[in-house]
Amino acid sequence: MMIDTQRLLLREMGPSDLPALRKILQDAEVMYAYEHAFDEDEVRAWYDKQRRNYREDGFGLWAVVLKETGEMIGDCGLTWQDCGGDRVLEIGYHLQKAHWHRGYAIEAAAACKRWAFDTLSADEVFSIIRENNVPSQNVAKRNGMEVRKTFIKHYYGMDMPHLAFSIKREKGK
Repeated sequence: MMIDTQRLLLREMGPSDLPALRKILQDAEVMYAYEHAFDEDEVRAWYDKQRRNYREDGFGLWAVVLKETGEMIGDCGLTWQDCGGDRVLEIGYHLQKAHWHRGYAIEAAAACKRWAFDTLSADEVFSIIRENNVPSQNVAKRNGMEVRKTFIKHYYGMDMPHLAFSIKREKGK
């Protein structure tokens, strides 16, 4: 499985992507919405979950790779998530800090939205974003999404307010 955009390739992660994945998930600035950088066990669990998602669902968070260099700079893709008691298809994304503010997140997220509508025939896709994560909210807005719901997620011993952005597939498509 591969999604091709102007500057990026999105593909399944493999073992050789673990060093790049660590660069993302073990960076406290990148992971501030999670309230901590991941330790090695959490990185491995994240990777294993995506591999399981590929097998069970046919999708997951994919490696975001720069076409120009072949470097993995992030992850972006689709996963099933709990959204205040509803099971929804979510577009999620994380990029290495060195690659922020270059349009890569919206390029990858928009490609995932198209893939969800065109390949999965999804009626609606979401991005669930912590209320203090304004940059990710801006990506969701640029991806045509609007806030549909607010709810509290409880993890890492904290209550964290979240916004559920979504966009519905255009009628007749």
